[in-house]
Amino acid sequence: MTSLQQRLARVPEGSAVLFMIQVFATLGFAVLQSTLVLYATRRLGFSNDQAALMMGLFGAFNYGLHLFGGYLGGRFLSNRNLFVGGMLLQVLGCGAIAGGSLAGLYWGLSLFLTGSGLNVTCINMMLTQRFAPDDDRRESAFLWNYAGMNVGFFIGFTVAGHYQLKEIYDRIFWFATLGNAMAIVLALVFWRTLADRDTPLSQRQGLAFWGRFAVGLAVLAGLVPLLARLLQNPTDTALGLKALCAGVAVVLVVLTLRHPVPAEKRRMQAYLVLTLGSLVFWSLYQMSPNGLQMFAVSNVWMNVWGVPVAPQWVQNINTVVIVIGGPWLAALFARWRARGWPVDIPAQFAASLVLMGLGFLALPLGIHFADPATGRSDFVWLFLNYVLQSVGELLISPVGYAMIGRLAPKQYQGVMMGSWMLVTGLASLFAGDFSGMVAQPVDGSALSTNGAYATLFTQLAVGSLVMGAALFTLRPWLRRLIDGEAPAQA
Repeated sequence: MTSLQQRLARVPEGSAVLFMIQVFATLGFAVLQSTLVLYATRRLGFSNDQAALMMGLFGAFNYGLHLFGGYLGGRFLSNRNLFVGGMLLQVLGCGAIAGGSLAGLYWGLSLFLTGSGLNVTCINMMLTQRFAPDDDRRESAFLWNYAGMNVGFFIGFTVAGHYQLKEIYDRIFWFATLGNAMAIVLALVFWRTLADRDTPLSQRQGLAFWGRFAVGLAVLAGLVPLLARLLQNPTDTALGLKALCAGVAVVLVVLTLRHPVPAEKRRMQAYLVLTLGSLVFWSLYQMSPNGLQMFAVSNVWMNVWGVPVAPQWVQNINTVVIVIGGPWLAALFARWRARGWPVDIPAQFAASLVLMGLGFLALPLGIHFADPATGRSDFVWLFLNYVLQSVGELLISPVGYAMIGRLAPKQYQGVMMGSWMLVTGLASLFAGDFSGMVAQPVDGSALSTNGAYATLFTQLAVGSLVMGAALFTLRPWLRRLIDGEAPAQA
């Protein structure tokens, strides 16, 4: 047996299939995330603030439903059933949006978000079930799966940008439809391979199984009209979601204050502080497909060496930095730790916020040096912003979910993990608020909006830098909380 055959023999059955499924499953989300604001403003006549609010709700529902999907999968519907059902809803959603009507947008988004919100965790669950708890190949498999997701983003952004240059929106969404349909085809072809293993639902038989199955289907069917109604009342919906998140925050604070175990209580306090820093980071990060994209289209010279740059292609900067920078940063941190240099969670969070702040400071600097005749900034300033915030993502994203297991007491892990996911959804709403602060002038002139954009970006940058500096200042205290040591007495 050759070396390659030996390596392939060690790959658990289904892992390679899930990698390919991940590529195609990501295409629809990549297209919608990168095109929704442009489609709403340029084709359907939305104002900037209306489109920004819609994009904020898109992110909030997508991330908020992940937790619900994780609960349904394996309990009421098998992960493969929920995945295929969710992908089918995404296919129908993209097809409805491709029709080009306002009603098609609302119903298409409700179909797509129900599918993407509920089925994203299914691939991770199907993949993790392929490994025994002590299997050291698990980490490598998830890295490959993450790579597949980024391949899907790269293809989706690239194709969407190609058609965006000609503003052929129906082809953009039909491409997303076809890509998501391919994920379903692959899942059906390898249906037996992707069967659930050791889930609560797999232990049910007869009426107990079919009763749960019916409940799962009812949830899928019921969420679609509910989301459609909520999306048509975006202002009230956004306020309601923010109120929900505020309520969850109050519950977490009360749980922390009342927790009887001192060491666990201190770690919960660290979690609350780091969650606040995370909220600031992701609120600015999620402006990329929202306000930053509108700024790029209207106020940046989208041309590099004579080649027109589609707005969606800009987001591939993030994809490339993640793919190249991830392994490099991991090796760098390993080298630093080997030398005894501390690289801990508070330091990474603080550094990510500083990088995000510096990235946003690059934008008003670009506006300052903009072409006086047109008001358009050079593309290099936008490029610098994306590179810096992508490096910041590498610092904060990988440790985010991993730290829950370390900081959360066992009885609160579900609540704290769900809250961490809600932070991303809340951040999407705040990103929509920030993005809608600059009204687009009737004449579309960059000179008319440069001042407002410069003020907004500077304020956001200062806020991120202040939060980063605060976490750096609190770092010794946070390390004591996390390491379980009692804070020193004054």
